Amino acid sequence: MTTFVDVHNMVRWIGHHGPVAIMSGMVDYLESDFKRWPIFEKSPRVASHTPFGVIELMPTSDTETFSFKYVNGHPSNPARGFQTVTAFGVLADVQNGYPVFLAEMTVLTALRTAATSAMVAKTLARPDSQTMALIGAGSQAEFQSLAIRSATGVNKLRVWDTDPNAVAKFVRNLSPLGFEIHVATSGEDAVGGADIVTTCTADKTNATVLLNEWVKPGMHINAIGGDCPGKTELDPDILDRGRVFVEFTPQTRIEGEIQNKAPDFPVTEFWQVLTGASLGRQSAEEVTIFDSVGFAIEDFTGLRYLRDSVEGSEFCEQIDLVANPDDPKDLFGFVGAFSPVG
Repeated sequence: MTTFVDVHNMVRWIGHHGPVAIMSGMVDYLESDFKRWPIFEKSPRVASHTPFGVIELMPTSDTETFSFKYVNGHPSNPARGFQTVTAFGVLADVQNGYPVFLAEMTVLTALRTAATSAMVAKTLARPDSQTMALIGAGSQAEFQSLAIRSATGVNKLRVWDTDPNAVAKFVRNLSPLGFEIHVATSGEDAVGGADIVTTCTADKTNATVLLNEWVKPGMHINAIGGDCPGKTELDPDILDRGRVFVEFTPQTRIEGEIQNKAPDFPVTEFWQVLTGASLGRQSAEEVTIFDSVGFAIEDFTGLRYLRDSVEGSEFCEQIDLVANPDDPKDLFGFVGAFSPVG
């Protein structure tokens, strides 16, 4: 039998534990998995691009457990009443290939993405950071704010979005949670005075939502919206302002902000900072850039954390996903026992 967490139980699980506690726990799991990064099987995601958007598979394995996530990205979906991103994921036992855990990942991806941002900001942002700017107030914005506050203590938010309804939603959701929120009149206004800048827009285009002249010494930039070919958010000159940190270099060169740079543009994989193989921030004046596209190991971690949290609880159920005949070689007989042959 396979353990299953559906949307209803995912929401109940989050309501029971609270998103902040979950994302804080995920940060610990992420740091653990990033520190053993070299043992994972890694490859750029398998993507099917259409004029409507992209559908992707994101696989990885640590030699004991295999995982994959199915995920889409369709920027025009909200205008048609659909989510921009939907997903589900699987953990399987490498020894026999059986799927052992299946879960919705639309919500889980939001949690793991924000937890990853928080892990990186905790390591790379200035320790005295107090203010975060968000350019983009869509589905990810609240998760990012909560996770980064939990990891860094940042409580002042400056938010800008071209959609006033998205900003109103953001303010409505976070004002009761103790944040100081400034609704900016432009991207430049949002970035003014910020220590951490998070760009999280959804348009599938080579956009420039953060200009080089807005970036001040000491900023940490968390660029999470560029996640497929032809989709970027930063003025390319920003990438020359400081060191660029990535998840898995081959995938980021295809999908990240660095896709518009030369193939040998220098980057540092973040796991190297956690293991001490590379330095993180080296001065208070340095600009640090996290070019995040989302990688399969983060999904592996999110599924692993969820599995461990819900095991034996009311938030999961067992489903009969794999045929299991008494004689493993007699699948036909197994089928014949339930249906007439005609």
